[in-house]
Amino acid sequence: MNIMIGKPYAVSEKGCKFNNEDSIYPSPEAVSSNQKLFLVCDGVGGREKGEIASSMMCDYFSAYFSSMLTEENPSTEFIQKAIQYTEAHFDTYVAEHPEALGMATTLAMLYVGTNGITLAHIGDSRIYQFRNGEIVCQTEDHSLVNSLVKMGSITPQEAYKHPKKNVILRAIQGIDKHTEADVALIQDVQPGDYFFMCTDGVLENLTNEKLASIFKGQTTAEVTKDTLMESCDGKTNDNFSFYIIPIQNIQDSIGYRQNLLSFLYSFI
Repeated sequence: MNIMIGKPYAVSEKGCKFNNEDSIYPSPEAVSSNQKLFLVCDGVGGREKGEIASSMMCDYFSAYFSSMLTEENPSTEFIQKAIQYTEAHFDTYVAEHPEALGMATTLAMLYVGTNGITLAHIGDSRIYQFRNGEIVCQTEDHSLVNSLVKMGSITPQEAYKHPKKNVILRAIQGIDKHTEADVALIQDVQPGDYFFMCTDGVLENLTNEKLASIFKGQTTAEVTKDTLMESCDGKTNDNFSFYIIPIQNIQDSIGYRQNLLSFLYSFI
């Protein structure tokens, strides 16, 4: 399977907060349709340097992928090693800056591989797959309110305004902690699909139904990005960040090799 994506679009803004503790990879200015790895991270801790945690997550996690990935698709074990590599750098930083003790971050990861698209996440940053304005799949938050919803203690509608909606049960923190990511390989991928990664600030004013409506009503990833920005800018208390990855075309491996050989033979 050869998955070709269109130009991705991203936003990372501080909302109504004093500073932006979110980080994304790659930067919106550097991204192209050749990009394979995407990260969206939401720093946790405030005075405990959440912005440092999310930035380090993007830097060291992506560096591990760049230098160590030899397979076409990252395995669960490989992703966990990338997390542990980053956690070790967290430990070093906290040892040198004790005031950062307690810093942590969420992780939403997407990798465009040959067998499908690999998703990994920790915390309450989400990943969605949209098709024709419908949610095909979405990641499950590692948050207190999501646990309460699953137990039936509160409704999904109540979760959006719950006083403890920002309490995260799983985050990358370091200090001898080894956080496990939920990993999934998505092989049901079709041209016209959109993958959407976001921090929880995006979801302050946008329910799943509103998100689905936005992705159904727009014709391009850029227009969708602008619509999402309008829905968040000036209306979101928290930082808000997201990545939109449009699926442009899919070729099976045999067809791709045949097309490549035909192209090469044309020069003989």
